[in-house]
Amino acid sequence: MNRIKLLFLIAFAAMTGAYAQNVTTPYSMYGYGILSDRATSMQRQMGSVGYAMNSGRQINVMNPASYAAIDSLTFLFDMGADLTMLWQKEGDKKERSTGGGLDYITMQFPICKFLGGSIGLLPYSSVGYAFGKDIAKGALQNQGSGGINQAYIGLAGRYAGISLGLNFSYSFGNIVNDYYATPTTAGQTLTEHVMQVRDWDLVIGAQYDLKLTKTDKLTLGATFSPKKSLRGNTWVTVQSWDPSSSTSSANQIDTVAYTKMNGKYETPMSVGAGVAYSHERSSKWRVEADLTFQQWSKAKYSPLYETTKPDNIVFQGMNFSNRVRYALGGEYVPKIRGNYFQRMAYRAGAYYSKDYLTIQGNRMREYGVTAGFGFNTPEGKTMINLGLEWKRRQCYPQSLITENYFNVNLGINFNELWFWQRRIR
Repeated sequence: MNRIKLLFLIAFAAMTGAYAQNVTTPYSMYGYGILSDRATSMQRQMGSVGYAMNSGRQINVMNPASYAAIDSLTFLFDMGADLTMLWQKEGDKKERSTGGGLDYITMQFPICKFLGGSIGLLPYSSVGYAFGKDIAKGALQNQGSGGINQAYIGLAGRYAGISLGLNFSYSFGNIVNDYYATPTTAGQTLTEHVMQVRDWDLVIGAQYDLKLTKTDKLTLGATFSPKKSLRGNTWVTVQSWDPSSSTSSANQIDTVAYTKMNGKYETPMSVGAGVAYSHERSSKWRVEADLTFQQWSKAKYSPLYETTKPDNIVFQGMNFSNRVRYALGGEYVPKIRGNYFQRMAYRAGAYYSKDYLTIQGNRMREYGVTAGFGFNTPEGKTMINLGLEWKRRQCYPQSLITENYFNVNLGINFNELWFWQRRIR
């Protein structure tokens, strides 16, 4: 347990700075950035499905009802990281970049025979971009960083095939959008928009297992998260300086706007639903289909500085649309008690998403395919999950910037016995 605590603390410290290593995408400059789906590395290999998943040997934060599937002696610890290669294209312009970092850290543990719990740290959104352009009599540059993290604690109970669960999260993080204006004459002006989130979130989940035969099972799952107002502060500062001037008036910082976020910024009502079919005998396989709906069109978002700086595209040309995501994934283990390659897990999936951002009248969308493997360690319970993902992101009807991603994700799912001691003979 001391080793587990040490790993958790190291991963927590690393996660707070993980976004600085992510690849940069101009699409993250809008709204709250690029959203995450709370999927572990194993789930990402299956198209990020999970609403109806409850294996008991892998942590599933997407639906807190799954925590009840853990047995009374098992302790799970899962952490994941990824490496991303990104190819961007806008007209004749092409650019390539790489990035990566720690993605998540989670734990799951039994409380009693019918109760299970989980704690962890997950990304909610990420922001990272840097680009510029020349204008008449000067140049403009935009850059941003940060994101929102969620530290959560969850609880689930199970009775007669029905599981109910709850995740309570503390959301925290800063999103910083910077806009530099550099005239050809002298000096420079920095307009900085900072969003500081300090809030809570709630996800309610349910699952129902229907035994079809001794080897086959159908699972239905659903989650619900209510719409709520974000708490925190947001402000805009303008800093001007002129290196060629010796007067103090040429170097100053002014706060031109400041507001509490409550009542002006919101996260949407979200609903997720999934159905899974699993078989386990000498071999094991399962397939799952998921649907996610987030009502972003009804969520408030109030930029502070959109009318004062018409050239600052960080604060204009954006509105929210409802986010809809479809996902399909499967896993296959050829022979549970076979040789090493027969006991490996082989996974694949695909997804399609209409994102929450509409930029200058163009709706953003994503689609991708995934694959991966689950490698058993010599002791047989801990699993190393290695996955590959290709993803395409662009807008329509105008494509704006087309992005192609190739992700390599790695997760280590530690499976330990809890409250069990070896007998001394």
